[in-house]
Amino acid sequence: QVQLVESGGGLVQAGGSLRLSCAASGRTIGTLGLGWFREAPGKEHEFVATISWNGRSADYADSVKGRFTISRDNAKNTVYLHMNTLKPEDTAVYYCAATSYGTAITTRGSYTYWGQGTRVTVSS
Repeated sequence: QVQLVESGGGLVQAGGSLRLSCAASGRTIGTLGLGWFREAPGKEHEFVATISWNGRSADYADSVKGRFTISRDNAKNTVYLHMNTLKPEDTAVYYCAATSYGTAITTRGSYTYWGQGTRVTVSS
């Protein structure tokens, strides 16, 4: 079992930055693929970013490419989402997730473990 706890959300003005963290416990994440998803008000859960077990492969939703960066520190059992040039449409609850597949995976159904989410609000 893996427990995931997100932090770092909050209120930020458009154009600003935030760094989300997701701390894992219960087992090491060193062999797991990790991802970030988000759910905006009135919208479906959507993929944001994913990273492979060794950090060498990552993928992003088109809407965040060039603005968001996913990274991981296996020694700290933590995954991060660095968000720059935030837009009001980035407002959502952000969830981190882990999958037994070690690769970077974009499909929600491939993830087994989920955090409770952290809210990000971007004001215009």
